[in-house]
Amino acid sequence: MRSWTADAALRLRIPSSSIGKGMHAMERFGVERKFARYISQNILGMIGISAYVLADTCFISQAEGARGITALNLVLPLYSLIFAIGSMTGVGAATRFSIQSARGDRDADFYFSNAIEFAVIFSMIFVAMGAWIPDRIVAFLGGDAEIVKVGTPYTRIFMVCAPFFMLNYIFGAFVRNDGDPSLAMAATLSSSLFNIVMDYILMFPLKLGMAGAALATGLSPLVGIAVAGIHFLTRKNTIQVRWTLPDWKKLIRSWQLGTSAFVGEIASGVTTVVFNFLILGIAGNDGVAAYGIVANAAIVATAIFNGVAQGSQPLLSDYYGKNEQGSLRRVLMLSVGTAFVLSLLVILVTNQSAETLIAVFNSEQNQQMASYALQGVRLYFIGFLFAGFNIVGTGFLSATESAGWAFVTSILRGFVAIAVCAFTMSRLFGMTGIWLAFAAAELLTAVVMASVLLRRWLQ
Repeated sequence: MRSWTADAALRLRIPSSSIGKGMHAMERFGVERKFARYISQNILGMIGISAYVLADTCFISQAEGARGITALNLVLPLYSLIFAIGSMTGVGAATRFSIQSARGDRDADFYFSNAIEFAVIFSMIFVAMGAWIPDRIVAFLGGDAEIVKVGTPYTRIFMVCAPFFMLNYIFGAFVRNDGDPSLAMAATLSSSLFNIVMDYILMFPLKLGMAGAALATGLSPLVGIAVAGIHFLTRKNTIQVRWTLPDWKKLIRSWQLGTSAFVGEIASGVTTVVFNFLILGIAGNDGVAAYGIVANAAIVATAIFNGVAQGSQPLLSDYYGKNEQGSLRRVLMLSVGTAFVLSLLVILVTNQSAETLIAVFNSEQNQQMASYALQGVRLYFIGFLFAGFNIVGTGFLSATESAGWAFVTSILRGFVAIAVCAFTMSRLFGMTGIWLAFAAAELLTAVVMASVLLRRWLQ
């Protein structure tokens, strides 16, 4: 039996080659439409996650001044570590779920419950540390006696809430991979809105200070989990909750594909630790407070590119599982192009609004801190011209089971290159070298990433 398309071509005398081109164009349009839907909603969701960090910083700067910003910046690496473990577990398990579901593998049903079980296990480590030794943690991260006093209540509360952060990542990743990016976005934005509103209420009308900021942040993931959980009650849901004993093999298989998500989160934490210690020796607490402003603004920029990478991941995993190479390459091209355009916008906007951004967080009118921060914003953000490409590239490698190369590029970007560049350039150029180290590290990684992707493309 001939298809409707073939019959129509015969009657209208349309050449079969034209039919093929038309079908191909429709397929490409379908890929682009899906891509636009997934990444736009995921970028909004990721910006929502970062928005409450900015809200914390803004409110803390009003309540505690430079001391509060310094304390917050010293403990930000702990946030990054908690988010990184939750992201690696959630995104990795959700990616495995997508690939194996596309292949019809019934084993896919066990990845959701396995991710939840391990997230609870790992988060208990942070709960214990937050409950017993928060002051020692702040001191270990570089805080003096005054900063330890300000930062201890904040650290204790948000570390005790670590399970909520990790579970929120898992729910969001699985809902997004199960074809409901709109609900995943709504969950994230609802969580962030709750956090911002409660930040203000707890810190100012109720006068709870840093403890109030931590409490608002720690409870906000529960809102995200509740909203994302609606997906399990809908007809769209294909996620089966099958409880078994924690399976380390499934966890490792998940982590192999969650490496890029892990490094996407932990890289900012590692950079913050390295920069904090180097800046303390060069510019003291004012320098660290200035870097706190730069780092918090950078979290939003990083979130944008993580949104592109994680938004394209469900499509990449699905096309890879179905062996649709043309669509797979199309999504990669769209991701890289989108990242490049967004990187130019990020650099332009941050340069144009640098003084306004700094003024928002400088309630004490600290001129020395403002001077450091102004130079930092204008130099540091140059690195996103390359960072966007690296984040998207690593996401592609993870989503297509290139775990080895994803690991190599992730480690290079998140640990090796940034540490080497920061130590070397700070010795040569002081604070200017610190601000430019991020761009230098991302450029080195981009060279390696380009060669890896080109090799994959030619296979």
